[in-house]
Amino acid sequence: MKLLKIAMMSLTHGHTRKYYQTLRDNPKLDWVAVCAEEKAARDVYALYQTGVPCYDSAEAMFAAHPDIEAVVLASANDKHMEQVRFCAERGVHILSMKIPTFDMAEYDEMIALCDRAGIVCQIELEMHYNPVVARLKKLIAEGALGRILSIQATNITLSPVWAFPWQGVPESSYGRRVPLRPGDARFRGGALCDHPHVFDLVRHLTGSDFEYVYAEVAPNLRKELEVEDMLLVSGKLRDGTAFLFDPSWSRMEERLKVPGPGWEVYPKRMEVNLTITGEKGVLVCDCFGPNVYHNGAPNDRYTVQYTYFDEWIGLIDEFVGCIRNQKKPLIDLRRHRRTIKAMNACYESIRTGSPESVR
Repeated sequence: MKLLKIAMMSLTHGHTRKYYQTLRDNPKLDWVAVCAEEKAARDVYALYQTGVPCYDSAEAMFAAHPDIEAVVLASANDKHMEQVRFCAERGVHILSMKIPTFDMAEYDEMIALCDRAGIVCQIELEMHYNPVVARLKKLIAEGALGRILSIQATNITLSPVWAFPWQGVPESSYGRRVPLRPGDARFRGGALCDHPHVFDLVRHLTGSDFEYVYAEVAPNLRKELEVEDMLLVSGKLRDGTAFLFDPSWSRMEERLKVPGPGWEVYPKRMEVNLTITGEKGVLVCDCFGPNVYHNGAPNDRYTVQYTYFDEWIGLIDEFVGCIRNQKKPLIDLRRHRRTIKAMNACYESIRTGSPESVR
């Protein structure tokens, strides 16, 4: 199979660095270039010494490499609309970060642009390629639990805002400045925007969709942030399954500008845990364990290196296969739209203090 010429844009997303080894080592790819508009992002990229050239704009990158076939949009959420337009005009396939946009009019424009251009637009939700999730999906499909009654899930992490400041800026993360609720000084754009995974996983595991959601926020752990960092979401699916999600930034972190050893603080940097209750029994799983604990820089505190299963390998393999074989990815813009609608409904629930239907 012909190698797929791939590039990356912006390099400001928290998942950016996780692609470097995968793009370099995957035998189906020819990683030809990256571009980053911000000097800080170019400086951080230089630390990884990939040997892949970095340009200061997408225009300069495509001028130097007009044969680029696909890009990873490793950018802030508010940049995605502009970048999708740019790629669609050139017939370039897209691997988008996990939140294409929260603006549903923009979202529909993205779908129309990709349809007209005939390009693949796959959404990066890497938990689908986690082996624990794959095992759980298989057991549920085989009827090990019987009819599913409830799902409890956590997607709790440290806050990435010190290394990736845009994630604490409402306009960059949510797309505009929307107050959380009357009388609250905070705005939409924090932990909820960072954690679509559990919303997507409950649909993936059950084959159902959201009926309604109810969400509440807690006082922030990090008082200087103007976006939410602690919340809970409950609700019900159309098949009757009840759910409870914790998508908070409730793990703590060293406030490093460049992620590295010691960024994580005990007990974990990230936890994706699922408890599935069915008529025949209960399954409990930890998607990122075991872990290695040690004393670490920068402050010689008890810290943790959590387990990676490198879900990006499976994700990239699917992306390449969809492009070369004219297939639809498991998570494309149309499928993911319902997840984004549910997350917007959570913000509306926080604003109104009432459950919100997901239509």
